[in-house]
Amino acid sequence: MEQPSLISTKQFVRELADGQAVDSVFVVREQTRRQKKNGETFLKLRLGDRSGDVEAVVWDGVDGCIDCTKTGEVVRVAGPYSVDSRYGATLTVRTVRAAAPEEYEPADLREASPIPLEQMLSDLDDLIATVQQPHLRELLERLLGPDSRTGRSWRLAPAAKRYHQAYRHGLLEHCLSVAQGVSAMAALFPGIDRDVAVTGALLHDIGKIEAYALVGESYDLTDAGRLEGEIPLGYYRVRRAIESIEGFPAGTAQAVVHIVLAHHGKLEHGSPVTPCTREATLVHMIDNLGGTLGSFDRIEKTLADGERWSGFDRALAGSAYFAPPEQDAAQTRAA
Repeated sequence: MEQPSLISTKQFVRELADGQAVDSVFVVREQTRRQKKNGETFLKLRLGDRSGDVEAVVWDGVDGCIDCTKTGEVVRVAGPYSVDSRYGATLTVRTVRAAAPEEYEPADLREASPIPLEQMLSDLDDLIATVQQPHLRELLERLLGPDSRTGRSWRLAPAAKRYHQAYRHGLLEHCLSVAQGVSAMAALFPGIDRDVAVTGALLHDIGKIEAYALVGESYDLTDAGRLEGEIPLGYYRVRRAIESIEGFPAGTAQAVVHIVLAHHGKLEHGSPVTPCTREATLVHMIDNLGGTLGSFDRIEKTLADGERWSGFDRALAGSAYFAPPEQDAAQTRAA
């Protein structure tokens, strides 16, 4: 009797249930070596597909699977999936090997933005067109224009390695949403230079085009990202572009690069300076909000249908709750 293909029986992360026996293909999004109490090595993996991520652990036979479980590799994994009230969901790997191309559809493994790319690009053009200061408009066109090398890279890059919009076009999605939020909020508070704030919002994470790179089917930090960091990389790129524009006002230049340098908000969060202007403060606040809400999007993908609470999430420093639809809530109250 002919066996069904693995592609037709793909088990997605979102569909896994406590006690389920798993035998499916996933992409390795992170590999970490750890030590047991007896000194032996075990592996912690973060496996994923387009529906989300799951933590996995390899207790035995580590030496034979280190190479095939590097970040970005596509693997076929078998083992039990369990959900512990204290430690959360874990896939205990019994067997793992490199997946053959015919065993999976690449599209099943790749997360994607919920917003159509054409819509984001149209919204980006519309927003840039509202920037009135000519030097800022030229800066945005040089760095984010579709014909520039930087602009093409910026459109393709992820916004993060894991916590929010960690997929192709994720940086475009994130920076655009931050800039749109900044644009809307700037009208509510006096004294904010909207053009500076919007420009800074669009450019605040531009260093990520050098800090992250596609490795196999996943994203990881580059050497430059680890050694220099995305903020210094972004600052240098923006500063260099400003210096190439004749007559760029010094005060405006300082205001924009300050946003790039200060957007993490605190020294302990990686910013070399804290926000010292209205514009930098606004961008930091909206950026932080966008990243946090992006974490809710990431977490929700991993929950089974009907599940309301997530486990502990490091990005939120707690659990996430997703209220039931109004129809379900009304039925619950009636009961």
